[in-house]
Amino acid sequence: MMMVYFQILLLIITANGAPIIGRLLLEGQWSAPLDGGGTFIDGRPVLGKSKTYRGVAFSLVGTVLAADLLGLPWEIGLLVGGLAMTGDCLSSFIKRRLGYDSSGMALGLDQIPESLLPLLGVWGALSLSAIGVMATVVGFMVFELLVSPLLYTFRIRRHPY
Repeated sequence: MMMVYFQILLLIITANGAPIIGRLLLEGQWSAPLDGGGTFIDGRPVLGKSKTYRGVAFSLVGTVLAADLLGLPWEIGLLVGGLAMTGDCLSSFIKRRLGYDSSGMALGLDQIPESLLPLLGVWGALSLSAIGVMATVVGFMVFELLVSPLLYTFRIRRHPY
């Protein structure tokens, strides 16, 4: 059973890393923001310029391919990718309302929605437990907090968080 949590953790990591790979590979192509550059009623961006169609596409394709490599159904990969991007957009929306800049750091808010939503989405299909879900969310937070500064050092990420 522990293996399934590791597999889902890998899918969540893929979902969140694939947009960075897409940016590196395609540079300025498909870089239109999901919110069309629009603003919310508070005058701030809805999501911000870093949430792009390219990122969502790379996340969805990446998680489908990763699910296949991990021996999971492609539908699980698609669901994890879609819900990870939904969580990422939700956290961006909340961060904009709180006055954080696009790509600004908000500990917990940056990691919990994009890991918890996919886990809740596959909870029933994979018979996950509450403890396992919480441990996987914590595992993702730790992974992201440790790896992001390294990726920044190697100029893969634009920010060290």
